[in-house]
Formats: sequence, C-alpha cells, structure tokens
Amino acid sequence: MSLQLSQKRASHVLALTILSVTFGISCTHIQAQNSVPDSPAMIQPTSTQTQFARNNTFVPSSPGIQIAVREVQPRSGSAQNSVPILLIHGGGPGSFTSFDLPVPNYSVAEDLAAQGHSVYLMNIRGWEGSTRPAVLNQPPQQNPPAVTSEEAVRDIDAVVNWIRQRTPGRKVALVGWATGGHWAGMYTSRNNAKVSRLIMLNSLYGVNAPWELGKSFENPERPGEFDPNAGAYRLNTADGLLRQWNQTIPLEDKSQWRDPAVAQAYQQQALKSDPTSSTRQPSSLRIPKAYQLESYNLAKGQKYWNAKDITVPTLVVRGERDFWSRPADLSALKAELVNAPRAEVVIIPDGTHYLFLDRPERGRTQFIQSVLSFVSS
Repeated sequence: MSLQLSQKRASHVLALTILSVTFGISCTHIQAQNSVPDSPAMIQPTSTQTQFARNNTFVPSSPGIQIAVREVQPRSGSAQNSVPILLIHGGGPGSFTSFDLPVPNYSVAEDLAAQGHSVYLMNIRGWEGSTRPAVLNQPPQQNPPAVTSEEAVRDIDAVVNWIRQRTPGRKVALVGWATGGHWAGMYTSRNNAKVSRLIMLNSLYGVNAPWELGKSFENPERPGEFDPNAGAYRLNTADGLLRQWNQTIPLEDKSQWRDPAVAQAYQQQALKSDPTSSTRQPSSLRIPKAYQLESYNLAKGQKYWNAKDITVPTLVVRGERDFWSRPADLSALKAELVNAPRAEVVIIPDGTHYLFLDRPERGRTQFIQSVLSFVSS
C-alpha cells in the first residue's frame, strides 16, 4: 500500500454545464405518525432542457424507518457501466441540501453524474425526507441525543443493498462528509465486500487530540465530560447555518469566497427540509444530536471502528481551514489504513469545511477532480 500526500492546487475549473433542480418539502404538512416519512416534493426544473434525470424514492431500513433517497443520472443513459456513487451528509443539513443545491454549477451530484456515474444521495433517519424518530417531535430535553452511528450504519446498509439490486454485481463508492465520513468508514469496516471505494471529507477519527469544538459540547460544570443535558436534537436557524462557515472564510467580503446564491439556497433548502420549521420563530430545522456526543468521544480517542479493518481503496480529504477534522485525524488514518490496497491523503490548501460549496478556485474544483480520479482509477 502506498500513501501519498497531495497538496496540488487545481489549475482549472471543471467544464461542466449544469442545470439544477429544486427539492422542497411542504412546510404546511406536519406528519402525525413518525412511521410515515415526509413525502418527496415535486421536482421543479430550472430549465426545460435538463441534462440529468432525478428520481426520489424511499428505501426501508429498520422497522418503521424509511430512508429518503435521490438518484441523479445523465439523461443520456451513459451511467449504465460506471461505478455507482453514494453521497452521505454530515451533522448539518441532509444530503439533498448539501450535495444537490438548485444553483448552476454547485450540485456535487450533477458534477459526478456528468462524468457518467449513477449518483445516489441518502438521508439518515431524522434528516430531510427520511423518517424522523418520535423523540424529534418531543421537547429535546426529554430524551438523550438521537440517531446513533449504529442506526446510521443500518440505514447506509439498506441503501447500499438497494443500489446493488439495481446494479447487479457492482460495489458502491461511498463519499461521506464530516460525520458522514465517520459513518461511511464505520460501515465500510464491516462491509468491505459491498464497497468499491471509501472517500472521507473533513472527518474525525478516533484519536485523542485537541478539538476546539469540544468545549461547546462539554458539561459546563465538569469539563472533559459531554453535557448530560444536550437533549435529543438541536435547532438551527438560517443565520446559524452560515455562522461557522462565515467565521472560517478569511475575507470580510464573503462573496469573494462563496457565491451569495449558494448561501441563500443552502439556507432556504435546509429550512424547507423540515416540515415544522415555520412553526418556530425564527424558522429552524431539527437536527438529531447523537453525532455531537459521538464526535466528542472520537476527539477524545474513542474508536467506533478501526481503519485497519478497511480493505478497500480509501481517499481521505481535508480542507486546510476545516474547523471539524484535525491534522491528527489524517495522521492516524494514514498510519492505520494498513490493509487498504490503496490509500491517499489529500489536503486542499485554504479549503473550508464547506469547500465543495465554495467557489471553484477555493477548493471545490480540486475536491471534485480528486473524487472523480479516485473513483475511476
């Protein structure tokens, strides 16, 4: 196995002509039973001539749990013989908001599908259109942090199996962002035979190293211990969705780094994804909170999975300005991916946590190119 550290700056922007579509969930419909997931909304194309076909569906996971999945393919049908790719969100908005924004040239799903891949986006239970556990309809302090990694892995397995039924004999490439990378790594360590490639972006790994965000998750009366009053979920407003992103961008004029249309669409789509968002003022979406507890534990060295158990080609990507992952996570993965036939580490100079939503020259292009090259090689 060879490990290579690449810090190449992208020299050109992907020449992709992308016409995006909008996914929305009605804010006027609040489900009475959590066993019935939010229905996928009608897709409204931004142009009468779209290059990509989209299909929204549900995949059953645990009893009573339906996982919202979107398939994106080039209309030419050229994805028939390409590696299927599954995109997995992190602890912010779900995958439809993160990877398929209705802003031209900013849909990761379209970027990958344009190169002939069948691309799938999934939402772990509790996110976007997937079934929301009943505790998300109760006051947060009445229950412990909701949606564990074990539950996330069950949801990923259900979707991977569904994809493989549609593409007999093919393994699935997993691309996970932040906590999604942790979930994808945990899943792969137990299911190598189903995975063709593992790609982790800005993800924590179980290594004891300083983590600035940990302070905000701690028990204020007992530093070094997770806050026992964290609750089942958190609420995130439009302003909250951009707060850390804005803090990470080292320019006063954020528009030089991030297209204002992207920021606006990110806020709008995230809030639309929760049918109860408009019932609170200001509007806010519910986000299950177990990922914070487990991330806190990861940063203190607790391992939920071991990189040595990964036996598929693995790419680990980190933006240099990421506030979530740490250099120590890369070093630990680099040292422990001893059984992966191929393992690569890519550091994107000046890349933020949200680099695939930043302007092309701010890391987006290099990330897309790295994923496509690794999946296709």
